[in-house]
Amino acid sequence: MATYVQTVDIGHFATADEREALTREALTREVRRGLSARPRSLSPWMFYDAEGSRLFERITTLPEYYPTRTERAILAGQADAIVAGVNVDRSLPLRLVELGAGTASKTCILLEAALRVSDDVAYVPVDVCPNALELACQNIACALPEVRIQPIVRNYVTHPLQLDPFDGTTLALYIGTSIGNFSPEEVRLILRNLCSQLQAGDALLLGTDMVKDDRALVAAYDDREGITAAFNLNILHRLNRELGANFDPACFRHRALWNALESRIEMHLESAQGQDVSIEEADLDLHFMRGETIHTENSYKFTDQGIRSLLEEVGFRVRGAWKDCRGWYTLTLACVR
Repeated sequence: MATYVQTVDIGHFATADEREALTREALTREVRRGLSARPRSLSPWMFYDAEGSRLFERITTLPEYYPTRTERAILAGQADAIVAGVNVDRSLPLRLVELGAGTASKTCILLEAALRVSDDVAYVPVDVCPNALELACQNIACALPEVRIQPIVRNYVTHPLQLDPFDGTTLALYIGTSIGNFSPEEVRLILRNLCSQLQAGDALLLGTDMVKDDRALVAAYDDREGITAAFNLNILHRLNRELGANFDPACFRHRALWNALESRIEMHLESAQGQDVSIEEADLDLHFMRGETIHTENSYKFTDQGIRSLLEEVGFRVRGAWKDCRGWYTLTLACVR
């Protein structure tokens, strides 16, 4: 059987009650910051409560949403080459650390490749949502009982990751386009923090969605079934549930647009009418004008040169890259300099 350490958060989240309290505090701070400002905004980590994580898993199966199936196909064809590029010492353990793991639906492909080069493989999934991590651990434990699983519940943006010392090689995974959800400044901070936790010989596998025709991009974030709209609107439901807000989600509309200047898809919640909203836990009373928006997510799209420059700036050196046949998606392997 797999060694399955119950979900923990190193240094910050000792109990479920403490996790809940700290999450509520973080939500309250973010709501005060983002909804008191102009233009209004909320951070995308707020999407991922249990319902948001469930909706995102549905999004990844939609015909319009190409990133997940494209990345999965690259991993299926190149997993052995990716792991070989890490230069694993077969006499030492191999650890895969995944930021924003979610349900780890694609990670088994890499873990299977890891087991082909090492008899001692550990997997450390990191995510803000305990429910998603529980499912990830169950999936991995069932499929690959040889893998030691050490989950960490953590918002790695607000609380930078602190990895335990490891006598072996670490391959950090930041796949699934997660990096695109953060501003360039936040991305540099996340990657620098990650690099500081790695040592010589360790590596990062980075998944990035590439610049392409804007019609394909917008469709991926505004599907015909309305699942992405429900995912976006779930933020309002979450604030109602957890912070005592009184948003009427039916009075807001999902909007997705391509910002060519910033090279990003933007998601917004647009107020369909003038309305007043109170958020009890944050002690906020807000007025929304008709057409006013809450900017909820960016999804930045990349170029080859942009990826290389970013990684070199934060302390990595590109070792290899793999693309699909259309060049829509890239997995880049970079080692610690």
